[in-house]
Amino acid sequence: MSGMRAQGSSLWLFWLVALLILGAGLGLRDPWPSDEPRFALVARQMVESGNWWFPHRGSELYSDKPPMLMWWQAALYSVLGNWRVAFLLPSLLAALVTLGCVYDLGRRLWNRQVGLYAAWGLLLALQFVFQSKKAQIDPLVMMFITVANYGLLRHLLLGPAWRWWALGWFAAGLGVITKGVGVLALLMLVPAALASLAGWRGVRVHAGNPRFWLGPVCFLLAIGLWLVPVAVQALATGLPEYRAYLDDILLRQTAKRYAQSWDHHQPLWYFLGTMATMWLPTLLLLPWAVPAWWRRLRRRDARYLLPLAWWALLLLFFSIPDGKRDVYILPALPMVCLALAPLAAGLLRRRDVQALLALVAGVVSLALLAAGLAVLGGEPGFETRLVAQRGISAGQVTALAWCVLAMGAGGMAGLLWFGWRNAHKAWVLLLGVVWVVYGLLAYPLLNDSSSARGVMTRAGQLVGPQAELALVGWKEQNLLMADRPVRDFGFKRDWLLQLDDALQWQDQHAARRWLLLQQPLMLSCIDREQALFVGTANRRQWWLVPADAVHRPCQASAADRQQVRQAQGPADDEL
Repeated sequence: MSGMRAQGSSLWLFWLVALLILGAGLGLRDPWPSDEPRFALVARQMVESGNWWFPHRGSELYSDKPPMLMWWQAALYSVLGNWRVAFLLPSLLAALVTLGCVYDLGRRLWNRQVGLYAAWGLLLALQFVFQSKKAQIDPLVMMFITVANYGLLRHLLLGPAWRWWALGWFAAGLGVITKGVGVLALLMLVPAALASLAGWRGVRVHAGNPRFWLGPVCFLLAIGLWLVPVAVQALATGLPEYRAYLDDILLRQTAKRYAQSWDHHQPLWYFLGTMATMWLPTLLLLPWAVPAWWRRLRRRDARYLLPLAWWALLLLFFSIPDGKRDVYILPALPMVCLALAPLAAGLLRRRDVQALLALVAGVVSLALLAAGLAVLGGEPGFETRLVAQRGISAGQVTALAWCVLAMGAGGMAGLLWFGWRNAHKAWVLLLGVVWVVYGLLAYPLLNDSSSARGVMTRAGQLVGPQAELALVGWKEQNLLMADRPVRDFGFKRDWLLQLDDALQWQDQHAARRWLLLQQPLMLSCIDREQALFVGTANRRQWWLVPADAVHRPCQASAADRQQVRQAQGPADDEL
C-alpha cells in the first residue's frame, strides 16, 4: 500500500513539474515569428469573418497548411476571449496529452515506474519542451501521431482491442488534416505485420477479422471531416482562387514538397545531429541502451521492436528528401522515450551513466554562466548588434544576461545539491529553471521586438487615431499587431506591384493615408527626410511614408529592383 502511495505521489509531482515547465509564460507574450504570427493571424481572421473552411492571410487565401491548428486557436479564443492565451494553449494541451499517452503505454506494457520514466524522459528532452512552448503545428502533429501510436499499440500488443484500433486510425487521419505527415503513424503496422508473420510473441495484427477494416474507414472519415466540405464548397463556387487553393494544399504542399524540396536543404545525416543535440539529456542514455535493446530484440520482445522500428522508418522517410527541418523528427521522440524507459532504472544506477549526465550538465551550466557574464562585462558590441538588429534596448540586454546567469546558477546549484551520482535530478532542476525563467522573465523582455508590437504601437502613435494605414512588403506580425483595420495588397505578390497599388490607394485620400514599408522598399523616389523611421523588429527596419514624401511618378530604378528582389526572396514564404 505504501508503495502505491509513493507511486501516486511521484505521479502528482511529475504533473506539477510538467505544468510548471510547459505552462510558464502562458499569456505573457504575443506570437513570435517565423510561424506563430501567421497561424494566429489566420485564426483571428476566421473568428472575424466567420469563414473557417477557407483560411485567409490578409486578403489572400492561405493554402500552405491545413487549418487544424488555426481551428483550435480560433475555438479557444471564442471560449476564453484572450488571444495571448488562446494562440499558445493548443501546444500546451497537445504536450500534456502526449505525455499522458507515453506514461500510460509504459504503465500498461511494463509497470507504473516505467511509465513515469518514459514521461520524464520526454519532458526533459530539449526539443519536446522547446516546440511545446511555441504555437506551431508540430506539437499538434506529434500529439495526433502519438495518440495514433497509442491506439495501434494497445491493439497490436495488448489486444485485440478494436476500439483502440479504430481510434489509432482516426487519430492518424486527424494528423493528416493537421499536417500531411500524420499518415506516418500507420508505419507502425509494418514491423507489427513482419513480427506477426515471423511468430514473435505478444504481437498480432488480427488482419483476418472483419473489424480490421474499421481502421481504414475511421482514417478516411477523419480526413473527410475537412476535405469533403472544402472540396464541395470549392467546386460549387466555381471560383478559380478556391480551385487553386485545393490544388496547392492537396498536391504542391504535400507530395510535390516531399519529392521536389524547394527549401531547407540539408545533408542525409542531418537528423542524426538534431537528435544528438535537441534530444538531450534523454539521448545520453543511448550508448548503453543500444546493446540492451539488441539483447531484447534477440529475445523477440515486440514491445521494443515496434517503437524502435517505427523510429527507424520515420528517420528514413524524412532523410530521403533534400528538404529537412529539425521539427520533422519530433514525432519519433515519444516512442524513443517509451523504448528507453524500461532500461532507465538500471542505467541510472550506473556510475558511468551518472558521470556523463553530470559532465554534460556541468558544461551546459558553465556555458550559460559564461554567456551571461560575457554580456554583462564584455564589450558593448554585442549589445549594439542586438539593438540594431532586433530592436532590443541596452537595459533589456542586461536583464536578459541576468536571466541567463540565473539559468546557469540553477544548473550548478543542482549539481552541488544532488551530487554527481544523482545528476539526473540535477538535470530536472537545471531545465526547470531554464524554462521557467525563459517563460516568466524573458518572454516580457523580448516580446515588443520579437512580436513587432513595439513597431506597430509606435506606428499607430505617429500617424494618429484618424489616419488610415496600408502595409507593403509586410509580415504577418505587422497585420496581427496593428491597432486599427489595415489595408494590404497581397502577401506573396511582388513587392513592387504591391507598392504601385498602395500608391494609387494613397492618392485617393492623400492627407490621411500612410504606408508602412520595409527598408528595401524605400526607393530612390521616396524622400527619407519626410518619411518617419518607426523602428526595428525581427531584423527588419520599418518606415512610415506620407503622400508628400513620394516623388511621383515613383518608378523603381534598376538598383531599387535588385534591392527589393534580394529582400523579398522566393515567392514561397514557408522558409
